[in-house]
Amino acid sequence: MATWNIDPTHSEVQFKVKHLVISTVTGSFDTFSATLEASADDFSDAKVTFSADVDSINTRNAQRDGHLKSGDFFDAAQYPTLSFESTKIEKAGSDYKLSGNLTIRNTTLPVVLDVDYGGTTVDPYGQTKAGFEISGKVNRKDFGLTWSALTEAGGLVVGDDIRLQLSVQMVKA
Repeated sequence: MATWNIDPTHSEVQFKVKHLVISTVTGSFDTFSATLEASADDFSDAKVTFSADVDSINTRNAQRDGHLKSGDFFDAAQYPTLSFESTKIEKAGSDYKLSGNLTIRNTTLPVVLDVDYGGTTVDPYGQTKAGFEISGKVNRKDFGLTWSALTEAGGLVVGDDIRLQLSVQMVKA
């Protein structure tokens, strides 16, 4: 069984949400960790764990970041991390469906993520690395992130569906 750890300097953990129904805001978590354990070279038996520091949320707007960290959304003071633990991986060609449990605000729900395996290579320093593009969608309200407001015209300020986009490079330990 090989253990792989995320390379945070070559990885991104982003989310996208509709704002005012007309545009999309992108945010990220700047502090995160992940491990992958697999005995198969093609990762078809992978077990994945991931966590992100909620206080590291970054939408390039300090006021919005503060609101997202507040009790209206993530409540970083009470729930400082969000986490994912895989339960199953299904391989189809070079793509995968990664099933697991996502925990946000102490609420754990099953999710299925799409994984595109980019390949494995050895870098100039002799480290074996594997690349993955991971995407999925969750409803923020399912996890207790229920703050909402309406515009004058009756539209939602923040959409309910959150698109997850992770570009991940793992390093073999």
